[in-house]
Amino acid sequence: CATGMNLIAPLITPDTTLLDLSFTSKKKLFEHAADLFARSHGLKSADIFTSLFERERLGSTALGCGIAIPHGRIKGLQEARGAFYRLKSPLEFDAPDSLPVSLCFILLVPKDANEQHLQTLGELAQLFGDEAMRAKMLHVATPAELTALLGAWTG
Repeated sequence: CATGMNLIAPLITPDTTLLDLSFTSKKKLFEHAADLFARSHGLKSADIFTSLFERERLGSTALGCGIAIPHGRIKGLQEARGAFYRLKSPLEFDAPDSLPVSLCFILLVPKDANEQHLQTLGELAQLFGDEAMRAKMLHVATPAELTALLGAWTG
């Protein structure tokens, strides 16, 4: 059902694409992401952290195969935003297949977003479910290459 429409590419920039960082816990990853979004979009870091952390407490956002899509609803956010993390040391995420996570897409959506929010999550799951795509994401050398890769993806 690909119409060439890609909801994911506009969500990230090379500045919000972080390759080969290491974190000791999910909490540390969320703190880093919260600071990143707060700086780049003029939001409160604590609000973002709380939203991501609370959602994660409801159940792991890991999909299996080393992938996670943490997400949160943010008051005052005008449109969906994303950050892509490739982790140097895979992180324990309580995944359904028990594998630690190496690729992580963090999605923030406006407080009252619903339809597009679900569409975007669905598309992310599809993107990450593509084994060839995962292999490429693990091997690109620069943030610009990664954003180009996502931009060229059509599902």
